[in-house]
Amino acid sequence: MPLSLTEEHADLAAAVSEFADRFADILQTRELFDAYGAGGRPAHWGELVDNGLHSLHISEERGGQGGSVADTAIVVEEFGHRLVPGPYVSTVLASAAVAGAAECKASTRGLDIFAEGATGALIMPTSAITAAANGEGWTLNGRTEVASLLSAEWLVIGFNDGTATRFALVDAESADLSKAAGSSTDLTRDAGTLVLDSVVIEANDVLAGLDEQYVRTLQAGLLAAEAAGIMRWAVETTTEYVKIREQFGKPVGSFQAVKHKCANLLIASELATAAAWSALVAIDQDAAQQVLAAGSAIQTGIVPAVDALTEAVTIFGGIGYTWEHDTHLYLRRAITLAAQVGTVSTHMAALGRVALELDRRIDIELPDQDPAFRQRIGALLDQARELRNEHDGGRWNSRGSQRTFLAENGLAAPHWPAPYGLGASPAEQVVIAQEYARRNLTQPSSVIGEWAMPTVLAFGSEEVKEKFALPTLRGELIWCQLFSEPGAGSDLAGLSTRAVKVDGGWELKGQKVWTSGAHEADWGICLARTDADVPKHKGLSYFLVDMRAKGVDIRPLKQSTGDSEFNEVFLDSVFVPDALLLGEPGQGWRITATTLQNERTQISSGVSVGTEESLRQLIRDGGFAGAAEEAYAALGRIVAVSSAIGALNLRETLRQVNGLQPGVGSSLAKVAHARLSREAATVVLQLAGPGALFAQAPGDAVTGLLGVPQVLIGGGTVEIQLNVIAERILGLPRG
Repeated sequence: MPLSLTEEHADLAAAVSEFADRFADILQTRELFDAYGAGGRPAHWGELVDNGLHSLHISEERGGQGGSVADTAIVVEEFGHRLVPGPYVSTVLASAAVAGAAECKASTRGLDIFAEGATGALIMPTSAITAAANGEGWTLNGRTEVASLLSAEWLVIGFNDGTATRFALVDAESADLSKAAGSSTDLTRDAGTLVLDSVVIEANDVLAGLDEQYVRTLQAGLLAAEAAGIMRWAVETTTEYVKIREQFGKPVGSFQAVKHKCANLLIASELATAAAWSALVAIDQDAAQQVLAAGSAIQTGIVPAVDALTEAVTIFGGIGYTWEHDTHLYLRRAITLAAQVGTVSTHMAALGRVALELDRRIDIELPDQDPAFRQRIGALLDQARELRNEHDGGRWNSRGSQRTFLAENGLAAPHWPAPYGLGASPAEQVVIAQEYARRNLTQPSSVIGEWAMPTVLAFGSEEVKEKFALPTLRGELIWCQLFSEPGAGSDLAGLSTRAVKVDGGWELKGQKVWTSGAHEADWGICLARTDADVPKHKGLSYFLVDMRAKGVDIRPLKQSTGDSEFNEVFLDSVFVPDALLLGEPGQGWRITATTLQNERTQISSGVSVGTEESLRQLIRDGGFAGAAEEAYAALGRIVAVSSAIGALNLRETLRQVNGLQPGVGSSLAKVAHARLSREAATVVLQLAGPGALFAQAPGDAVTGLLGVPQVLIGGGTVEIQLNVIAERILGLPRG
């Protein structure tokens, strides 16, 4: 989905797309490759300036539109999506860097120049450029490759003289500065080598107060936004193609291998968008958060674009490898984006050092807040903070005075309807989560009860609601899910457990398996077949089963880790009263869909998904083999993806808060999280080295890896989820 999260940004993106339709047709672009490669201005530049698209982030005082870098990023993403030629991105990178400086002669001059429509380029500090202090100024020497250098009229050059990093505004036509032309990889833009031969920088040329990390975050955010647009194009065009391209008499999109390719492309695209958005948010945060966000944008947004477009070529097949097909033009642009961010391992090591102690955090800003609501929630949580749970079992299993107070005041599950919750809107849920966090309080969870109870509230009688809702919220009842069977895992509708009508209720017979926590549960939600003479989805019914009832036989399954969290459950003529059949006989499949959709929306300012904790502990304890730099870089890579997944989830929350239609992020995040869990466990195992000879290895390396299959299989295998994404989200045909 696009970068936009508000109606205003969606409208802006639509206007930019219309602009591209009018002025940047790709067939015309192809005719002008030589002109663009030589640094020529595109014909649409004047129209672009007249529409103010170049100056959205420049203040009105200086002749701009008075918007933000986030506004400009919407244009960058859409221009990437449409492969708009010319130096737009390089120019807004330079002007946005100038806009981030403190008010000074250089920034005032630069903003005025860029607002008038001048082109520019940003050169990040590099060891290839040396700076020597010269009185009140500096002398620069060296050479470095620069995107859109030939078309740039003004340069923002970063340099370090051994005492500090500075940025200067430099006229690209300066006498001691030259541009060496080269054949650009991106055929729609130019590139060149900047040669500095004793270029003098005066004090008035320096952009005051412009921090290097700020500029790096700005660069990462805008380049990742363009990468996201490029990848979105790849998703759209490949999906459209495989729906109509036929082999063996079928659309190739019906073949599972192709479905998985397309689904994986969508996941990569959405993670890139989320990482770009996170970096753009970080522009207004502190330096540590900027390191985390910029690194994530590079690792999860910019770098993967090259692989994504390469994968697009393989989906198109031979036609995608031809000069006439547009895929190579997008791939070329992706290559140039990755070329601009420097050595990725260096960024990842820097990210890892910061991530050792910090998580990526984003505070949600709420429109039209209700201060009275926040005050009321805060007062209740202040009271709760003074109470203690007599039985402390963590977030899931604690019970006592504090949890009872939270439950009875609607704060254990505030999204549930009254009287058990507050019927809280997405925005109100954010407020509640923020108030919990401010008091360092943990919102309790009933785990499977999070799924079961909304279903009970939707389909149960008043008596059943009263019997289960508050006791579950108070932690007095624990639930399990009796769905999977030996012959019905991913194909849940194929289950064989039978429910036969008897006097006053139903008699259940069958076997369930892989039931988490059944040995601790008080009640279970159970699917059973009540009619074998209708199609399998229509013959199912939904029951609430007392796990201590006669005929319930629970047998723990010992896992490869040595733990026994899963169970076999045998139902031998188990009686379930009529009142505990939810809905009508045969409605079980529809009710189950409600259950699976009722996971609590996770709302917090933290955007990490937690896969990095073992790796952090391994590094803190010094239990890794090899060089520290490698360990930090490994942590950086995992945290970069973890932060992007968390940002993807947070963007779904913001869509709800902003009143937009829900996106697809949560479905994609599940697959990404499962894969990252596997990668993180593998990295820990590798870093543990010889320590993995022992079961109690550093960083729980052995038990962590042995536990990975639980994540990969639970809730449906990754492969099944990829099929679902391909068919239900991308609309590919069934095989």
